[in-house]
Amino acid sequence: MQLKEFSLINLQLEASLVFQAIKTVIEPEMIEEALEKTNSFESRQRKLTSSLVVCLVIAMSYWSSDSMTTVLKNLVNGLSKQWTKLGQSWKTPVSSSISEARQRLGCQVMSQLFNSIVKPLANSETPGAFLGGLRVMAVDGTLLDVPDSQANAKVFGYPGSRKGTKAGFPKVRMVLLIETGTHLITDALMCPYRIGERVRALKLLRSVNKSMLLMWDRGFHSYQMLNSTLAHGCQYLGRVPSNVKFPYHQILDDGSYLSWINPDRKSKKKGKTKILVRVIEYSIETDGELKTYRLITSLMDLALFPALLLAEQYHQRWEIENTIDELKTHLLGRKTPIRSLKPREVVQEIYGWLLGHYAIRSLMFQASEQGNISPLRLGFTGTLKVIRRAIPDFQDLEERQVPFFSHG
Repeated sequence: MQLKEFSLINLQLEASLVFQAIKTVIEPEMIEEALEKTNSFESRQRKLTSSLVVCLVIAMSYWSSDSMTTVLKNLVNGLSKQWTKLGQSWKTPVSSSISEARQRLGCQVMSQLFNSIVKPLANSETPGAFLGGLRVMAVDGTLLDVPDSQANAKVFGYPGSRKGTKAGFPKVRMVLLIETGTHLITDALMCPYRIGERVRALKLLRSVNKSMLLMWDRGFHSYQMLNSTLAHGCQYLGRVPSNVKFPYHQILDDGSYLSWINPDRKSKKKGKTKILVRVIEYSIETDGELKTYRLITSLMDLALFPALLLAEQYHQRWEIENTIDELKTHLLGRKTPIRSLKPREVVQEIYGWLLGHYAIRSLMFQASEQGNISPLRLGFTGTLKVIRRAIPDFQDLEERQVPFFSHG
């Protein structure tokens, strides 16, 4: 026996309806602007509008273990409750329609949206976000497994393996720029596995400036990294591989010393000259063994930046590892984090995933400001659960508002 007769409706849903819960971070107008700049609007009226597909791609990371149709149902769940009250039903598109909509959207609009939204947010009151007036940033890389399709393998490639064997999945290499005091990813680049993270990190320097202190691990050490960082007016604090030697030029009062780093052959041909560096050496006892660290920095003021302070600060660089863990473990709880079978949709999905993380961390920052605490004291997984509940709750409009929906 049918409890109530329902009429089928075909609504043109837009970002302004579905993303009320996070619109303080991702405003519907920003999505519309990104669509316009990339000419990504649909050529005819469709049930899955371009702005709805953008929201869907971002929401894929919030419900990462669900199918695409279920993610879409979760995304419009609050609106569905209102339609039910009016005896109306919106038929969820099938998975093939969602795939076609994602293909029509492409990846350029997601990268445009990411680049227009992300930025550092910490202020002078944010605990641990600044050192001597410099905003503390860190750069690091990570790898992502993508589905083992022929197209993904051709574009992204496999890591090396023993003769006669093949790695299980193609991999995307990512390099991230992170504000350590908030865990916000403020820039990101992706590339095939074969391209080294050191090469991509040089391009990532487009987002640093003279107000920042950039930290990196020994894998990023190079003359070009130092030279390019200084060319952007940014200060640096980086770890050096053990095989790199520095002659003593002048020993300083705090035990650090001045030395030089010479240009590599390619840089020397371009007329580059040696760079003065300050070297800090120290040892930490771990499990009964002493481990020696060597750092180099452009910070020469011993009163403002003593060696001990910089050594302590460098170990805050590991906050970037926590950020990567948030991305790969807590946000994307899948055996294969990325689900797309084609390279263009892989790139689209990764940008949506980065935007999803940025929205969570931005809302955590806003909450920490109201509570006057560090944003790093708030739980990432708990906040993700709150946002999952909030997205439909914010769509639970009063019945008198429902007629303002646009019917297609």
